[in-house]
Amino acid sequence: MKNTVDKIISRIKGQFEEDATGHDWHHIMRVYNMSCHIQTNEGGNREVIEYASLLHDISDHKFNGGKLDEGGKVASALLQELGVAQNIIDQVKYIVDNVSYKGSKTKVEMNSLEGKIVQDADRLDAIGAIGIARTFAYGGNRNQAIYSPELQPTEHQTFEEYHQSKTSTINHFYEKLLLLKDRMNTSTGIVIAKERHQIMESFLESFLEEWNFNQTEN
Repeated sequence: MKNTVDKIISRIKGQFEEDATGHDWHHIMRVYNMSCHIQTNEGGNREVIEYASLLHDISDHKFNGGKLDEGGKVASALLQELGVAQNIIDQVKYIVDNVSYKGSKTKVEMNSLEGKIVQDADRLDAIGAIGIARTFAYGGNRNQAIYSPELQPTEHQTFEEYHQSKTSTINHFYEKLLLLKDRMNTSTGIVIAKERHQIMESFLESFLEEWNFNQTEN
């Protein structure tokens, strides 16, 4: 398995090294390491978890035009080239295709323990101090305003609405990041998420206090 992990890393690392959206190679490795940490506590097939965590962003819908099943196809093709067993490939494909957040009112399918572990690891990297930094990196890349008080957060009913809606970076906390604590799948993820959630709440309190400092009504 280690040999295959090394080959996957060799094949995909270059794709993410220059990323400036918060979905860079360091993000991939944090998700990989967190997935392995959660697996030691929660169990699950280590091989599936390692491959899926490394490949979870291989063709992210945020960057491929909204195609939700493209990542699974790319991941499957790569693993087939590396001679991975088909039953493992099928499990990895399922995880890659279903790991992403798709809106506050959109149900996300994730039926396997391995998928729940990788999903928790990915979501944990979206919150806390690093999550805050990644959020502003992504918002800047998308030319989003940091904050527009007149633009209210939205509870998106569908993936299409979530994918296409106009928002601000601060709104993204309310539309997604602050919701993740209660959407963790594993006991390990829940404990870590509570700590990182508090970091975000403290940041937002300070941000809004500074934003509104000494404002007068016109």
